This record gives sequence, structure tokens and C-alpha cells, in this order.
Amino acid sequence: MSAVPAGRPSHPFAQSGALLEGPIVPALLKLAIPIVLATILQSAYQLTDAFWVGRLGGAAVAAVSVSFPVIFLMIAVGMGFGVAGSTLVAQYVGARDERMVNHVAAQTLLMVAVTSILLGALGYAIAPALLRLMGVGPDVYPGARQFMRVSFAGLLVTFGFAMVQAILRGIGEVRLPLAIVLGTVILNFALDPLFIFGWGPIAPWGVAGAALATVGTQTLAAVIGVSVLFSGRYGIHLKAADCVPDPVFIRRAFVLGFPASIEQSARGLGMTVMTFLTASFGTVAIASYGVGTNVFMFVLIPAMGLSMATATLVGQHIGAGKVARAAEIARLSAWVSFAVLSVAGLVVFVAADAVVAFFVPRDPAVIAECARFLRIVALTFGLIGAQLAVLGVFRAAGQTLVTMALALVSQWVVQFPLAYVLSKHTSLGIQGVWWSSPITTLLMTAVTLGWYARGEWKTVHLTAEQRLTEQVSEEILVEEGGR
Repeated sequence: MSAVPAGRPSHPFAQSGALLEGPIVPALLKLAIPIVLATILQSAYQLTDAFWVGRLGGAAVAAVSVSFPVIFLMIAVGMGFGVAGSTLVAQYVGARDERMVNHVAAQTLLMVAVTSILLGALGYAIAPALLRLMGVGPDVYPGARQFMRVSFAGLLVTFGFAMVQAILRGIGEVRLPLAIVLGTVILNFALDPLFIFGWGPIAPWGVAGAALATVGTQTLAAVIGVSVLFSGRYGIHLKAADCVPDPVFIRRAFVLGFPASIEQSARGLGMTVMTFLTASFGTVAIASYGVGTNVFMFVLIPAMGLSMATATLVGQHIGAGKVARAAEIARLSAWVSFAVLSVAGLVVFVAADAVVAFFVPRDPAVIAECARFLRIVALTFGLIGAQLAVLGVFRAAGQTLVTMALALVSQWVVQFPLAYVLSKHTSLGIQGVWWSSPITTLLMTAVTLGWYARGEWKTVHLTAEQRLTEQVSEEILVEEGGR
């Protein structure tokens, strides 16, 4: 057995034991604070890119803005298996089944690796055609094509470290990912201007330099993370035998992961289509949408971190059979997330011009339009926070069909049709796209909370289903052997 450093648990249950007992709020914060900090640092990749690329001008900002939704779409397709894997890891930790924790983690990494290679190759090949289809201007196209292709080439390492984080989060280890992300973000901040503007023998890559810096640091993070999982030092110990494809698990992960992939893809494709719609209003509109989306995603980080912590805690409690405590965790998480994002939304509303000027200091048109966008959406941030907490509960329970349905309705039944009608068939113009967001948020918050109140998530117990499947399989084998 691998040596375990002093103070470190030798198995995942040492981490989860404290989370399953005692006061809920400290347990939630113990997970949430490091996750939020790690997510803030992770988002610093995009913010750093936006900061340095903004020094190249509006066309460069638009190149990154138009690329991000397409890249996010490809990532979203593959992340469904990651959702399935992290959900199962958390529930098996709660059920104290160490063998399945390790097996699920290894199989998830294997599936995500294969998926990311396929999606990365596809994205690299179709990037030029997608940009032409989106109708981006000739001043934006070259930078966007290079940025997208470099990003797709590095999809394997992007997926890899994201899965390492999800697996460690599932067992309750959240400090190590924070340390890795901190180191790589600092390195990325140093490499970005080096690759974007060049220095000495290093040629300037322009917009593509930002993607190169990110892929390089993500590679380092992925290598460190995977090495840790195989070392057995942090409560999980993968072995080569666990990485042999397991058809039974793959089928099970597909049942959970496919709806999650559809959900994530619906959100990613929704962003892409909204980008198509916004691009039809010109470079100022698309640059404003890109910068505004970056700010929006940064503000959402506390809620996303709290949602991840909620999913981990609720999943472990469901696995341990403590459903009443899981419901209390969900309630507290939703209220905390609502309060934090409401305050953040108020700050953004008041300081919108200054926030945008930080990213695009020399473009008054983009500053004015993006500030208008942020003020329209900011006052509904709290409702989005409550939604994210509840969605974390659904994922923890394995109700990926529910989250898929909510995403499809939100993006395709409500927001995009509303954005199109308001922007193209009223006098609002581009502001119609902006207004579609808070209207959608109000409607979908009501639907999401209503579905949660039904309580169906409390009846799902994935580890019990697995044990029943194994028992039935064993009985069938016995019967067959006796014939």
C-alpha cells in the first residue's frame, strides 16, 4: 500500500465521515469555500485572456467572444459522463463502498479521455466552417479560427483536469485542486502576454497566444492531478486494472450521462445560437455580449461552487440513507446562494461601466452597450443562484433527465425564441437579446423550485440500484450454472 503522509486519510471515508455528521453549515462551507476559490481561480484563465486580449482591440475581443460558446458546446457534450461519474463517486462514498469509488473514478477518466479526443479532433476540423456559418467579419475571422483550433487541440487536458477535480470533490478532497489551480493560474498570467505579444525569440501569436498559454498550464494541471489519483495519497487509489473498459459500468454511466450531456449541450448550443443572433447586430454587440458573459460567469462563481458542494454533500447523504439531512442541506444552500448573488448583482448594477472598462478600456461604444446589458440582467442574479443550488440536488440524486428537461425548456422554449422576437420584431434591437435573460430567469426559477417541491429526488438511491443489479446478475449465473 502507498505511504500516506501524516494527517492524510488512507481512504475516502475519512473525509466523508465529518461531512455526514454534525452541523450542516460548517460542513457545507468546508467544501464550498475551497471549491469557490478554485472556481474563481479557474475562471481567471478566461479573465486573464480577456484582460490581455482586450489590449489588442475590439476585433480581438470579438474573436475570443465568438469562439467561447462553440468551445463550451464541445466541452458540454463530453461533460455528461463526468456528471455521471462524480454523482456515482459521491453516492458510493456515502455508502462506504471503496472498491466502487476507485472503479467508477477510473472508468470515468477513461470515458472522458476517449470522448475529448474525438470531440477535439472534430472541433479542430470544423472550426473554419462554423465561423463562416456564424458570419463573423473578416477582421474577426483569423483570430477566432486560430483561438478555436488551439483550444480544441487541448481539449484532452481541459477535460482531464476537470474530471480530476470532480472525482476529488466527490470524496470530499477540495484543497488539493485549489492548490493546483492557484499555481497554474499564476503561470498562465505570466505566459499570456508572452505568447500574445511575443518577447525575444518567442514570436507574437496574437489572439491564439492566449489559447496556447491556457492549454500549456492545463496540461501541467492534468498531469499532476492524474498522478495524484494513481498515487493513493488523497483517499483514492486508481490501478491499471480499473482502467480496463467495463461494459456494464459504461452502459450505466451512459444512462446517467447522456441526459447530462444533452443538458450541457443544450446550454452550450444555446450560448452559440445566442452568439449567432448577437453577431447579426455587429462587432460592438458581439464584443459587448462576450465581455458581459465573462463578467456574468465570474459573478456566478460563488453559486456554482456552492452548487458543486451541495451536489457532493447531498450525494453522500443519499448514499448513506440520510435523506432528511440532504433536504436541509438543499434548503440552506439555496438561501445562501440567493443572498450572495443578490448582493453581487446589486454591485454589478451600480458599477457596470467601471467593470466593463477594466476589460475594454479604449472602446467607449462597447463600454456603453455592455454596461447596459449588465444592468438589465444583474438584478435577477439571486434567482439564478437559487436555481443552481437546486440543480445540484437533482444531479446528486441522479435525476439528470430532470436537469436536461429544464435546460431544454429554458434555452429553446423560452430564451432563444424570446430573444429573437424581441430583437428582430420590436424596436428594442440588441436590447431585446439582453432582456430575454431576466425574463427567462424569472420563469425558470418558478419551474425549477416547483419541481423540487415535488420531492421525487428523495426516492433515488443509485448505490442500492447497483447492489440490486449485482445480486440479480449473480442469481442468474447461479441458475445458469445449475442447468
